[in-house]
Amino acid sequence: MSIRVYRNAAIRTGDSGTPLAQAMAVDGERLLAVGTEALVREAAGPGAELVDLEGAAVLPGFYDAHIHTAQYAQSLGAVDLRDVRSLDDALARVAAHAARLRPGAWLFGGRWNSNTWDPPAQPDRYALDSVCPELPVALPSVDGHTVWANSAALRLAGIDASTPDPVGGEIVRDATGEPTGILREAASYPLRELMVSPDLRDLLRVAQDELLALGLTSVHDIDGEDCRAAYLELRDAGELRLRVHKAIPMNHLDAAIAEGRRTGQGDDWVRTGPVKIFSDGALGSHTCHMHTAFAGEPENNGIAVTPYEDLVRLFSKAAEAGIAVATHAIGDRANHLVIDAYEAIGARAGLRHRIEHAQHLLPGDLSRMARLGVVASMQPVHCTSDIDLVDTLLSGHDLASYAWRGMLNVGVALAFGSDAPVEHPNPFAALYAAVTRSRPDGTPAGGWQPEQRLSMGEAITAHTLGAAYAAGEENDKGVLSPGRLADFVVVDTDPYVESPEAVLRTKVTTTVVGGRIHR
Repeated sequence: MSIRVYRNAAIRTGDSGTPLAQAMAVDGERLLAVGTEALVREAAGPGAELVDLEGAAVLPGFYDAHIHTAQYAQSLGAVDLRDVRSLDDALARVAAHAARLRPGAWLFGGRWNSNTWDPPAQPDRYALDSVCPELPVALPSVDGHTVWANSAALRLAGIDASTPDPVGGEIVRDATGEPTGILREAASYPLRELMVSPDLRDLLRVAQDELLALGLTSVHDIDGEDCRAAYLELRDAGELRLRVHKAIPMNHLDAAIAEGRRTGQGDDWVRTGPVKIFSDGALGSHTCHMHTAFAGEPENNGIAVTPYEDLVRLFSKAAEAGIAVATHAIGDRANHLVIDAYEAIGARAGLRHRIEHAQHLLPGDLSRMARLGVVASMQPVHCTSDIDLVDTLLSGHDLASYAWRGMLNVGVALAFGSDAPVEHPNPFAALYAAVTRSRPDGTPAGGWQPEQRLSMGEAITAHTLGAAYAAGEENDKGVLSPGRLADFVVVDTDPYVESPEAVLRTKVTTTVVGGRIHR
């Protein structure tokens, strides 16, 4: 590949020393020079190919610090219940989708939110049975922490009236003790293990095109070992065009250690990430672990999915093997216990432990995170999606909620992502949410808890360099400077000068990964 010079552009490098450049030279997979056009063309030499970007803005490639790419890939062809507003509408959509499936196939999809249905009502398996009596159906809620299953799915998983609740989970039952089809947290794990796509490699190939078109060049994938295997197959076949930092599921930790996996191991396309551990549930499922009960639910403080003693044991096991830890924690009690556990095991050189979501914390725990070097892996659109839920369920709680500004002020490293398919993976929606704390329609005016807003530059850094830092890749990604990977996007809106509303509508015209152009 010859040296290629991108010129006539507003290149937002992310480098504090040279924040704005006119041109970049790419040699192979890495950046050769960044700066004025004269400097770059001199470095590239007379034989370089010139690409005129016609004044467009250029940004470092976006890095999604928390995304379920296998689930996202499956969702592209699955039933989508996000926008339904009643049980009847949900069932009609399930029935229409089931009619297109082959006999014996699992019905994938879901993302239902019964909190918004009219009337709000927890669904059950009998409703699903009425429209899909034979195909197994297991539909995660919008937050992914509750599964709505039909009788066929429960039978395949071996779940019946005699099945005990697992540690960290609940099989919801009717007055006679029969499972209703609602499985919370760990109770849904047997179903998730059964729901494996036979064509995941093909699905991921399509999904990576969707993600590249949004400006994502790297991801921290949080899905299972089948996803890892599919990515390795794509890499070995020369078909992988998206860089993957691949998490280890908690239930595979022992096997990963036996295989000799360590965080950071791999190449520039697929590297081993942290082990993913769940501390609690989610706000929408009323299962995040809180110090104080939810408003109107005096007996409900959420679910401790992994007890504290097990957190410490698992953290220690992983860290001693050279594997970083990424722990899901949403409630203030869960976050407090996770921070306690990180403090209990002490620091390990080269490992950056993380809290995934870190949504609601005791105010004093922000400085503890900073002191321990714990990265906050957060998803800005969760904040604006959850405004009504937080105001309702956590009314009266003294919390630092989605406290991006408070975290930065005390020195917590922020890494932004989407949690797709829970939210859409569009990074520009995340930037808009981070700087406005408003929904896409502009409500609430001035933003929800606006003191926690970020500047556009801070938000972009969290979604590029911050995510790279969480992975230990900050010397290769997140900044456009000589020697780093040539991963960048060309966009029709300069987020540093345009309004947040304009940034929300941004279109990516070109994505470049390792010097290779994708349109």
